[in-house]
Amino acid sequence: MTTTTNAATDSAVETELIVGGMTCAACVARIEKKVGRLEGVSASVNLATGRARISHPAAVTAAELVAVIEGAGFTASLPEPPAPDEPGPGESAGTPDAPAVTRLLITAVLSVPVLVLSMAPALQFRNWQWLCFALATPVAVWGSWPFHGRALRGLRHSAATMDTLVSLGVLASYLWSAYALFLGGAGRPGMTMPFTLVPSAMGGTADIYLEAVVGVPLFVLTGRLLEGRARRGTGSALRALASLAAKDVVVRTAEGSERRVPIAELKLGDRFVVRPGERVATDGVVVAGTSALDLSLVTGESAPVEAGPGSPVIGGAVNSGGVLEVRAEAVGADTQLARIARLVEDAQAGKARVQRVADAIAGVFVPAVLTVAVTVLGFWLGAGATVQAAVTAAVAVLVVACPCALGLATPTALLAATGRGAGLGILVSGPQALEGLRRVDTVVLDKTGTLTTGSMTVTELTGDERALQLAAAAEAGSEHPVGRAIHAHALETASGPLPPATDFVATAGMGVRARVDGHVVEVTRPDGGPGAGGVTGRAAAGEAAPAAPAGNPGGEGPAALRPPLADALRRAGEAGRTAVLVTVDGTAEAVIALGDTVRAGSYRAVDHLKRLGLRPVLATGDSEAAARSVAAELGITEVHARATPEDKAELVRSLRERGHRVAVIGDGVNDTAALAGADLGIAMGSGTDAAIGAADVTLVREDMSALADAVRLARRTSVTVRSNLAWAFGYNLVTVPLAAVGLLSPMVAAAAMSASSLLVVGNSLRLRGWQPRPGRAVRNNKPSPGGI
Repeated sequence: MTTTTNAATDSAVETELIVGGMTCAACVARIEKKVGRLEGVSASVNLATGRARISHPAAVTAAELVAVIEGAGFTASLPEPPAPDEPGPGESAGTPDAPAVTRLLITAVLSVPVLVLSMAPALQFRNWQWLCFALATPVAVWGSWPFHGRALRGLRHSAATMDTLVSLGVLASYLWSAYALFLGGAGRPGMTMPFTLVPSAMGGTADIYLEAVVGVPLFVLTGRLLEGRARRGTGSALRALASLAAKDVVVRTAEGSERRVPIAELKLGDRFVVRPGERVATDGVVVAGTSALDLSLVTGESAPVEAGPGSPVIGGAVNSGGVLEVRAEAVGADTQLARIARLVEDAQAGKARVQRVADAIAGVFVPAVLTVAVTVLGFWLGAGATVQAAVTAAVAVLVVACPCALGLATPTALLAATGRGAGLGILVSGPQALEGLRRVDTVVLDKTGTLTTGSMTVTELTGDERALQLAAAAEAGSEHPVGRAIHAHALETASGPLPPATDFVATAGMGVRARVDGHVVEVTRPDGGPGAGGVTGRAAAGEAAPAAPAGNPGGEGPAALRPPLADALRRAGEAGRTAVLVTVDGTAEAVIALGDTVRAGSYRAVDHLKRLGLRPVLATGDSEAAARSVAAELGITEVHARATPEDKAELVRSLRERGHRVAVIGDGVNDTAALAGADLGIAMGSGTDAAIGAADVTLVREDMSALADAVRLARRTSVTVRSNLAWAFGYNLVTVPLAAVGLLSPMVAAAAMSASSLLVVGNSLRLRGWQPRPGRAVRNNKPSPGGI
């Protein structure tokens, strides 16, 4: 992975750094602010990926940038390029942080007895407080050390974050509890601690707040672990793109010998060999051989494309037929697959970062709470109150303001939504789905593999059923996808075994001929006839006829055929289908139409999206005719056909620039850039890993109605998160003033803090029982006649 690249301007350089130690949006803002103080330097820091993309003059070195970030209290380094067969960016993201899990589990084991004993006076046995103190001490020191360490780093740089509040709340509660136990009389045997709504006015025993000591780190550690789990897998899209590229290639020398070399050693002008089933190593031009190439994962075209001498080929395409010799025209970063990868990487880096509201205002909230606590302490001392009363009020402010509920608001809702979505066949990857769907008004839909099945099948037979059986028998020896589709269809519909074929001859780009049951059978496509959007030859999945069939002596095309067959060819062309002509002993007997079929439920899904107020847009790499036909069947009016990956990404950018909030749904590599660049990316679970990795939502089940369910679930989850945050902040607005005026003891403050967190979790768990509302009945699953 390139970490430093020249930008378009004369002296601008772009450097990517790995940044560690960030926990909230306040950290992101501090890094961007610190780096931005350098002349001519701007930074975009991504909290989810832990990376900073910095644009700076060439005179500013990477070492200087690292020093500035480290000076702000974080770690920074240049990413090391992965060695061959080593994990790429984000490869380890799917594995939970083992030390963090261990810390949480040990903290939980130590904390639960303290919470139970402190909050249930009936269970408080003799010297219970000393057992709680012994259990709380390692939690206050070791369990809370991540918060203490980050708070100290922030203090050294005059900065305060959520970690500062957590650290101060834990330490203040622990130190006061230690004072109460050793000097305040709370350590005497037989002491019990009943619940009180306000601090004790008596000058006797001081209260202990060990439940706050263990509860604060327990809840916050849990929230951050859940949040981290929801954010894992950031680099999966780029890893899938890398896996699509060939790892090695067979190079043919000028002497005709062959040798297999790593792909990195392939140079411009080298000739390499692509055998059946292999991927094309890089972009190039065919110099020898003919074959059909499957480009569906790269360009979105549902029909295989015929390649012969002089034909351009794209790296990543799968060779479905014969052996090709290709001259390399682009290598490395200049290939189309590499350009798609860069589009995905740029789109992910530029995606709006989802920032919890609590973190977004941390720079104001934390200093404000600290100021209130100090002010409360000074006020009560100045008013003549005892030191215990003043410290109690100040500690209550710190404890009650600890952001446990704030830390749990988003991850618990995401976890509940993810679990419920999985049961509905919907995988929500993270908070970007919530933000993306909050104001989405446009959905860009891919065709091949998304609205359609993505596989070639026989859609219509015009003519004698016997002709289909003969054609399938003739195609039994064919390696072409069209031949395989015809053969498979006949096997499914035939009442018995197909007759054997002899004298089989396949002419690349033309068709097949064989003798079946004493008949000469040809499966061809009339040259120049309609089909697949006007694309001729087997490049459109049919084959040009090697000779004019009987009944068409001049090779004049379908107009000279019998009317039913000519009409079938015309219908296939208008519907964007591939049509092949079957001739038996020189007489045209049948026309077989093949194509990609619409998924069951696609029309209903599009209809539901419209009812949700969303505008559907079809963008596909397939032909104009095929795209228009599917759009007409599904009731989509805006169509973009023959769209390259760059075209799709540009369409998304254009829609967003016009003020639209855009969601994209796709399944192929060609969709990944658009998926990553949209406000919301939705991938089909049957699609490529690259598409799934770049998407925010993945639809596992084949039923397209899951798309509308995904929209509703994400919107409901967004509402839940916002209500969680509203409660968490509303709770602080009420309880902090109560604590400040001495109407809330730290023990009750800790209980309120715990109750606040439990309420947030409970609200989030309501998502586990969420059911999609059944849409109003759609009168027809298909529009009026006229579709395919």
